Amino acid sequence: MHVEKKGEWLVLTAPSSWEGQAVEDILKLQVGVPKKLLHELRTGKGVTLNGDIQRWQQQIKKNDRLYIRCFLDEEYGVIPQDLNIEILYEDDHLLIANKPINMDTHPNEKNQTGTLANGVAFHYQQVGLQTKVRHVHRLDRDTSGVILFAKHPLASALLDQALEKREITRTYIAFVQGVLKKSKGTIKEAIGRDRHHPTRRRVSPTGQKAITNYEVVSTNKGLDVTMVKLRLETGRTHQIRVHMSHLGYPLLGDDLYGGESKYIKHQALHATSLQLIHPVTKESISVEAPLPLSLQKLV
Repeated sequence: MHVEKKGEWLVLTAPSSWEGQAVEDILKLQVGVPKKLLHELRTGKGVTLNGDIQRWQQQIKKNDRLYIRCFLDEEYGVIPQDLNIEILYEDDHLLIANKPINMDTHPNEKNQTGTLANGVAFHYQQVGLQTKVRHVHRLDRDTSGVILFAKHPLASALLDQALEKREITRTYIAFVQGVLKKSKGTIKEAIGRDRHHPTRRRVSPTGQKAITNYEVVSTNKGLDVTMVKLRLETGRTHQIRVHMSHLGYPLLGDDLYGGESKYIKHQALHATSLQLIHPVTKESISVEAPLPLSLQKLV
């Protein structure tokens, strides 16, 4: 399938496998457009076939060109601010940035600045793109690393679906207190709010399902510290921090969950890589973010 951007339209050239299928079925089953967005495209005449408005039951032939209106000018939703953010990957549909330590992913109150979203809005402004800043997932303020942004509503909807289906793989590096007894394992403990603290989470049988896979990278018995690689199957708030603390190995520098700050003054956690199937082109994408200086020193 050939994909291109033409003004405000995403143009998909039909492969032979689409032959005989209705426009609506292609949008639902091949492109994966969710119900709400499908309704908006239908009522807003946001889909054409070969440039003409057609019935949604019109059958598609090989090499037909399906136009989907995706690239509309929108408000950024945040104040653009030059924060010199590092962009690891970018195309017409998505952007992956490397969030530094001590920076929020997005504003938590009106007109807040200094967040990664503000920096992304400034980048959009510089390249002449007028679209809402849409983060697909988040990182805690003191966690660094890869964060994925969608550039238009269709990409956002498809990436949200992929995240829900666990088709986006996020890998983290953490430094924890203690020497782990097992070299690898899976933590399957539900996580809920801690009633005694406004921001803390805890393992709770009535909480949300949470699954973390871990693997020891290296151990320093003298310092009583282990470097661990972790992969999330779910994305709960503070998931890695809660799970490792529950195991008895809190993250270094994470005073909220019992970690010591002797070697580092913030939680020693970095989102090191992201793997996904591109929501539009269906290509495989793998992006890595180097460890920040504070964690390189721990290594």
